[in-house]
Amino acid sequence: MITRKDIVSGFYSSADEDGRLDATRHGQLEYRTTMTFIRRYLTEGAKVLEIGAGTGRYSVALAKEGYDVTAVELVESNLAVLRENGKGLDNISSCSGDATDLSRFADDSFDLTLVFGPMYHLYEPDEVGRAIDEAIRVTKPDGVLMFAFISVFGIMFSNYLSGNWAFGQRENFTEDNRVKHFKEQLFTGYDVTEFEDLFIGRPVERITTAGVDCLLESVEHRGGFELSDGDFDAFARWYLAFCEKRELLGSTNHLLYICRKKNG
Repeated sequence: MITRKDIVSGFYSSADEDGRLDATRHGQLEYRTTMTFIRRYLTEGAKVLEIGAGTGRYSVALAKEGYDVTAVELVESNLAVLRENGKGLDNISSCSGDATDLSRFADDSFDLTLVFGPMYHLYEPDEVGRAIDEAIRVTKPDGVLMFAFISVFGIMFSNYLSGNWAFGQRENFTEDNRVKHFKEQLFTGYDVTEFEDLFIGRPVERITTAGVDCLLESVEHRGGFELSDGDFDAFARWYLAFCEKRELLGSTNHLLYICRKKNG
């Protein structure tokens, strides 16, 4: 039987993950907005864990800024690129691993924990729960956690308005319009409140939920899209002022759920 790791590794072995955040305006906005939130919650001397670090875009950047960074990545081809990108930095370490099992790390080890890829590719409720619980476990009391997730509506608007809407609807929703999660989707999307509800009863306090790339991905797929450097800079600054507004969250593709681990 094909496994989740097989499906995910197969996709990333042929995808340009290392250049994804540079190649498009929506990727650039995702990176810029995400880094702004990361820096908002970093403290001097912070120990950072990134789970699902991909090719290390965030981990390497934070290591270059002087933080002690540990990067965990499931896909071996991504991990190889991450290690190449991090050469010469003695404050970043990396290892192969799955978000559902962080047993190599002690409880209360990190000040900031970033879960930036796994929630796209976890489909079974028990695996989703283990990934959340493991990230919380290894984070210090009062430490901050950031979970990236995808809006199911962002997926629909970005991928299924080109004559394939009915297929996308069957792929992502049941007949009574409940959100589906199964590994053959590859990327699984959430209703925003559905994702937030995953943290009910867990020892964290929600700080905010924010979009990171607005509706740029769905717009950028259309012909005639143009955003000059000056307009992009203005748009990115404008979006940052509004990216936490509830009425905008469903239109973005990628989002962050940010919370703080309770002390005691």
